[in-house]
Amino acid sequence: MKHKLLNAALIITSLFGYMEWGKGNSAFIFSAEMEVIRRLFTDTKSAVHPLTVIPLLGQILLLLTLFQKEPSKIITYIAIGCLGILLLFLFLIGIGDGNSKMAIAASPFLIVSILAIASYRKVKKAKNAGAIK
Repeated sequence: MKHKLLNAALIITSLFGYMEWGKGNSAFIFSAEMEVIRRLFTDTKSAVHPLTVIPLLGQILLLLTLFQKEPSKIITYIAIGCLGILLLFLFLIGIGDGNSKMAIAASPFLIVSILAIASYRKVKKAKNAGAIK
Protein backbone atom coordinates (compact mmCIF):
# COMPACT_ATOMS: atom_id res chain seq x y z
CA MET A 1 0.00 0.00 0.00
CA LYS A 2 2.90 2.36 0.75
CA HIS A 3 4.22 2.05 -2.79
CA LYS A 4 0.81 2.78 -4.29
CA LEU A 5 0.60 5.96 -2.21
CA LEU A 6 4.08 6.99 -3.28
CA ASN A 7 3.23 6.33 -6.94
CA ALA A 8 0.00 8.33 -6.61
CA ALA A 9 2.00 11.15 -5.00
CA LEU A 10 4.44 11.02 -7.92
CA ILE A 11 1.58 11.48 -10.38
CA ILE A 12 0.05 14.35 -8.42
CA THR A 13 3.32 16.19 -7.80
CA SER A 14 4.32 15.83 -11.46
CA LEU A 15 1.16 17.64 -12.53
CA PHE A 16 2.07 20.77 -10.60
CA GLY A 17 5.39 21.46 -12.25
CA TYR A 18 5.51 25.04 -13.50
CA MET A 19 7.26 26.39 -16.57
CA GLU A 20 7.84 29.80 -18.09
CA TRP A 21 9.19 30.57 -21.53
CA GLY A 22 9.49 33.60 -23.78
CA LYS A 23 7.78 36.79 -22.69
CA GLY A 24 4.67 36.23 -20.63
CA ASN A 25 4.25 32.53 -21.45
CA SER A 26 3.77 30.15 -18.54
CA ALA A 27 1.85 27.02 -17.67
CA PHE A 28 1.49 24.29 -15.11
CA ILE A 29 2.19 20.82 -16.45
CA PHE A 30 -1.42 19.72 -16.00
CA SER A 31 -2.69 22.46 -18.28
CA ALA A 32 0.10 21.91 -20.82
CA GLU A 33 -0.67 18.18 -20.81
CA MET A 34 -4.33 18.82 -21.54
CA GLU A 35 -3.26 20.87 -24.54
CA VAL A 36 -0.88 18.12 -25.71
CA ILE A 37 -3.57 15.44 -25.36
CA ARG A 38 -6.05 17.60 -27.26
CA ARG A 39 -3.50 18.19 -30.03
CA LEU A 40 -2.62 14.50 -30.26
CA PHE A 41 -6.05 13.96 -31.77
CA THR A 42 -6.19 17.07 -33.94
CA ASP A 43 -2.62 18.07 -34.89
CA THR A 44 -0.34 15.16 -34.00
CA LYS A 45 2.83 16.64 -35.51
CA SER A 46 2.74 19.71 -33.27
CA ALA A 47 2.10 17.62 -30.13
CA VAL A 48 4.77 14.97 -30.62
CA HIS A 49 8.00 16.09 -29.00
CA PRO A 50 10.25 14.15 -26.62
CA LEU A 51 9.66 16.64 -23.79
CA THR A 52 5.90 16.14 -24.08
CA VAL A 53 5.53 12.48 -24.98
CA ILE A 54 8.13 10.97 -22.61
CA PRO A 55 6.73 12.59 -19.42
CA LEU A 56 3.20 11.69 -20.49
CA LEU A 57 4.34 8.09 -20.91
CA GLY A 58 5.80 8.25 -17.39
CA GLN A 59 2.47 9.33 -15.94
CA ILE A 60 0.65 6.58 -17.81
CA LEU A 61 3.12 4.01 -16.46
CA LEU A 62 2.65 5.28 -12.91
CA LEU A 63 -1.10 5.14 -13.37
CA LEU A 64 -0.80 1.51 -14.46
CA THR A 65 1.15 0.64 -11.29
CA LEU A 66 -1.78 1.85 -9.21
CA PHE A 67 -3.84 -1.03 -10.62
CA GLN A 68 -1.23 -3.66 -9.85
CA LYS A 69 -1.51 -5.70 -6.66
CA GLU A 70 2.10 -4.80 -5.83
CA PRO A 71 3.42 -1.90 -7.92
CA SER A 72 6.31 -2.93 -10.14
CA LYS A 73 9.62 -1.46 -9.07
CA ILE A 74 10.97 -1.51 -12.63
CA ILE A 75 7.95 0.27 -14.09
CA THR A 76 8.08 2.83 -11.27
CA TYR A 77 11.78 3.49 -11.91
CA ILE A 78 11.16 3.90 -15.65
CA ALA A 79 8.24 6.26 -14.96
CA ILE A 80 10.34 8.34 -12.53
CA GLY A 81 13.02 8.56 -15.22
CA CYS A 82 10.50 9.64 -17.86
CA LEU A 83 8.99 12.31 -15.64
CA GLY A 84 12.29 13.25 -14.07
CA ILE A 85 13.69 14.30 -17.43
CA LEU A 86 11.23 17.20 -17.62
CA LEU A 87 10.95 18.07 -13.94
CA LEU A 88 14.68 17.96 -13.24
CA PHE A 89 15.16 20.09 -16.34
CA LEU A 90 12.61 22.61 -15.05
CA PHE A 91 14.24 22.57 -11.59
CA LEU A 92 17.70 23.23 -13.02
CA ILE A 93 16.42 25.98 -15.32
CA GLY A 94 14.63 27.54 -12.35
CA ILE A 95 17.84 27.47 -10.30
CA GLY A 96 19.99 28.70 -13.19
CA ASP A 97 17.69 31.58 -14.15
CA GLY A 98 16.84 32.50 -10.59
CA ASN A 99 13.20 31.59 -11.26
CA SER A 100 12.12 30.37 -7.85
CA LYS A 101 8.59 29.50 -9.06
CA MET A 102 9.92 26.86 -11.45
CA ALA A 103 12.42 25.43 -8.95
CA ILE A 104 9.92 25.30 -6.09
CA ALA A 105 7.17 23.75 -8.26
CA ALA A 106 9.47 20.93 -9.40
CA SER A 107 10.84 20.23 -5.91
CA PRO A 108 7.91 18.14 -4.55
CA PHE A 109 8.23 15.66 -7.41
CA LEU A 110 11.98 15.38 -6.91
CA ILE A 111 11.54 14.83 -3.16
CA VAL A 112 8.82 12.20 -3.61
CA SER A 113 10.98 10.50 -6.27
CA ILE A 114 13.86 10.21 -3.81
CA LEU A 115 11.48 8.85 -1.15
CA ALA A 116 10.01 6.32 -3.60
CA ILE A 117 13.41 5.09 -4.75
CA ALA A 118 14.58 4.78 -1.14
CA SER A 119 11.42 2.87 -0.25
CA TYR A 120 11.81 0.42 -3.14
CA ARG A 121 15.50 -0.08 -2.30
CA LYS A 122 14.65 -0.73 1.35
CA VAL A 123 12.24 -3.51 0.31
CA LYS A 124 14.96 -5.05 -1.87
CA LYS A 125 17.45 -4.99 1.03
CA ALA A 126 14.86 -6.53 3.36
CA LYS A 127 14.13 -9.33 0.86
CA ASN A 128 17.86 -9.99 0.39
CA ALA A 129 18.44 -10.08 4.16
CA GLY A 130 15.57 -12.56 4.55
CA ALA A 131 17.00 -14.79 1.81
CA ILE A 132 20.43 -14.90 3.44
CA LYS A 133 19.14 -16.16 6.80
